[in-house]
Amino acid sequence: MNAMIERIFIGVAWPYANGSLHLGHLAGAYLPADIFARYHRMKGNTVLMVSGSDQHGTPITVRAEQEGHSPQEVVARFHQEFLGCWQRMGITFNLFTTTGTPNHARAVHDMFLRLKEKGYIYQGTMPLPYCPSCRRFLPDRYVEGTCPHCASPDARGDQCDKCGKTLNPADLLSPRCKLCGSQPIMRDSEHLFFRLSAFAKPLAEWVGRQSHWRSNVLNFTRRYIEEGLKDRAITRDLAWGVPVPLSGFEDKRIYVWFEAVIGYLSASQEWAQGQGQKDAWLPFWQEGVKSYYFIGKDNIPFHTLIWPAMLLGYGVLPLPYDVPANEFLTFEGQKFSTSRNWAVWLPDYLERYAPDPLRYYLSINMPETSDTDFSWREFYRRNNDELVATYGNLVHRVLTFTQRQFNGQVPHPGEADTSSQALLQRAQSTLDEVDRLLSRCRFREAIRAAMALAGESNRYLEEKSPWKNIKQDPEMAATAMHTALGVIAGLKTMLYPFLPFSSEKLHLMLGFPGAGDRWEWQVPQAGQRLPAPQPLFVKLEESDLEAEVARLGQPR
Repeated sequence: MNAMIERIFIGVAWPYANGSLHLGHLAGAYLPADIFARYHRMKGNTVLMVSGSDQHGTPITVRAEQEGHSPQEVVARFHQEFLGCWQRMGITFNLFTTTGTPNHARAVHDMFLRLKEKGYIYQGTMPLPYCPSCRRFLPDRYVEGTCPHCASPDARGDQCDKCGKTLNPADLLSPRCKLCGSQPIMRDSEHLFFRLSAFAKPLAEWVGRQSHWRSNVLNFTRRYIEEGLKDRAITRDLAWGVPVPLSGFEDKRIYVWFEAVIGYLSASQEWAQGQGQKDAWLPFWQEGVKSYYFIGKDNIPFHTLIWPAMLLGYGVLPLPYDVPANEFLTFEGQKFSTSRNWAVWLPDYLERYAPDPLRYYLSINMPETSDTDFSWREFYRRNNDELVATYGNLVHRVLTFTQRQFNGQVPHPGEADTSSQALLQRAQSTLDEVDRLLSRCRFREAIRAAMALAGESNRYLEEKSPWKNIKQDPEMAATAMHTALGVIAGLKTMLYPFLPFSSEKLHLMLGFPGAGDRWEWQVPQAGQRLPAPQPLFVKLEESDLEAEVARLGQPR
C-alpha cells in the first residue's frame, strides 16, 4: 500500500428532521463535504463521511405539536426524504443515520459518564422560562423575543439568526412563548452543566495554532474565547431526547447541542458495525487522521470550541483538523424563510432539473468567505452560458467532429505546434492547481480554474478551426482534435468532484472503461474508439424561468 495514503474523516452538519432540505443547506455543508470526499477518494485516500438526521432538537417537537403528530412520525418522514435527496444529488455519505439509534444513546452515555467521572459535569440550579398558561418549562426554541445585541425581533432562546450570537432565554427582551404567546416567568430548575470554562487555556492555545483555518472561522472562534468561555447546561426539561444516565433526572433529557455532536463518533461506530468489523471506526479517531467538519457559520462555536472541549475532556480522541464553515446562501436577495416558503426546496428542484447544474451553480457561487445569493435568473444564465455554451459545447463539438471526420476514433496526431503544446501545458498546470485548491477546501476557486481552461480550449479551437481546414490540412485537424480530446479528459477529472453525473457520462464518451473516479489525467490514445456522443447538459428555456419566478413565495 502507498505510504502516502491518508485517512480523512469528514463529519457533516446534522440537519433537523423537521422539514425539507433547501438550497441553503446544500450550499452550506453537504455539497462542499461531498466535493471534498470525492476528491480524496479519487486521490486514493481512505475516507469516512458521516452525518444523520438530528431527531431530538426542539424544532421537531414544535412541528409535531403543530401537526398533531408524534415527534417520531415527523422524524421518520423527513429522514426518508433526506436519504432520497442525497441519493439523487450524488451526496456520497458512507453513513447517514439518525440520533435516535440505541448505538447513539450508548455513545452519548459513554461520553457523558466519562466527563462526569473526570469532574467536567456537575449539578447546579438555573432559572428557566416557565409558561404559566402552558404549565411547562419551555425549551430554548419555544421562547422568542428581541435580541439584546442587534434588536432583531425574531431571536430565539438559543440563538439570534440575524447576528449569530448564542443566547439564553433570559437574555431576550420582551420574551414570549412560541406556543401561546404568553410572557414566560423564570423559575429555578435542577440541571447538569458542562465545565467549558475549564478548557479555556488549552482551547486558546490549540486555536492559536490553526493557521490553515478560514479567517471567518478563526475570528469567530477567537472572539468567543476573548469574551470568556462559560459553563453550559447540558440537560433540559423535556420528554423527547436521550435520557440522562443518572437517577433523579428521569424527567429530563440530554440537551441536543451536547448530544448531537457526539453523533460524529456514534455514526462512525455504527458504520463499522455495518461493515461487520466493529473496530473499523478506530483508525478514523486516532492521532494523525485529518478530521474535517463541514457546517454552516451558525454552528462554528459548537465545532471549534464545545466539541473540541468534550474531546479534550474525554481524552484519546483527536481534535478537528479543519472546520471549513461556509457563510449563508440567500435566495433572491433575502434570507431563506420556511414560514414564508421563501426557499428552493431540494425535493422540488429534483423533480424538475438534473443534479449537476445545481452542483455547478452552488460550487462556482459557494459562500465560502461571505454570503452569496441564489436567483433563478442567474441559475438559468450560468447553466446556458457556462455549462451548455462553454463546457458542454466544447465537449460536444470535439466529439461530434471526431465521430464524423475520424470515423469515431481518436485521431493520430502530427507534431504538436506551439499553441497545442501551450494548451496541454496549461491543462497540466490547471490540474495541479485544482488539486492544490481542493486539498485546501477552496472549492469556488478550483471550479473557476477548471472552467477558465474550458474557455481557453474553445479559443484554441477557434484559432485552429479544424472544421474549415480538414480538407487542406488533415494532419493539423487531427493534431487539434487529439489535443482537445486530451484537455477534455483532463477537465473530466478536475470537474468530477463537482459534476459527477456528467463526468461519468463523459468518461464513457471518451472511450474509457470502468468508472472515471481516479485523480489522473488519462489522455485518450490514438485509435481509441469513441461511442456516439450525447449532449452533457440541456439548455433551459425562458418560459420555464418565468414559471419559476411566478412560484416564488407561493404556498407549497
